[in-house]
Amino acid sequence: MSASPKQQLIAALKDETARTRRLLNAFPASASEMRPHATSQSAREVAHTLCIEAGVSTAAVNGTLDLSKMGAMPPAPATWGEVLAAFDGAYAGLIGLLEKTADAELDKTVTFLTGPKQMGPVPKLALVQFMLNDQIHHRGQLSVYLRMSGSKVPSIYGPSKDEPWM
Repeated sequence: MSASPKQQLIAALKDETARTRRLLNAFPASASEMRPHATSQSAREVAHTLCIEAGVSTAAVNGTLDLSKMGAMPPAPATWGEVLAAFDGAYAGLIGLLEKTADAELDKTVTFLTGPKQMGPVPKLALVQFMLNDQIHHRGQLSVYLRMSGSKVPSIYGPSKDEPWM
């Protein structure tokens, strides 16, 4: 029997979150305030975005997502360690919730951004996948920050300069 779309998403979340955590583990706390440009977020703020994405996914799955009430993004925790703890908690909570949620519930829609200044119905499963894709995007962003900090970039999908496979 093949895995359901929900099972596939949970497996992808576990895999990608572990890959992201490896990158976060490699990031030196002393460089968490680094920003490559004056208009860029700090590494700590980018890492906090990952937590926000898990929170949006959780709210979508449990039926409490209401972007009209969200306002500004909450500020990032004050320290790198607090961001890492928030990341772990946010993704453990999301994965646990998905494991308990019926497949049919994930086919239901929530109102979410569908384009510039556009809102529309999005299946819950698709929204969680979208947030996971954005986590992957921000992980790539953080890998550049990591290199700029002078640190070693771990293997993500294959060998890196710092973690060759051969």
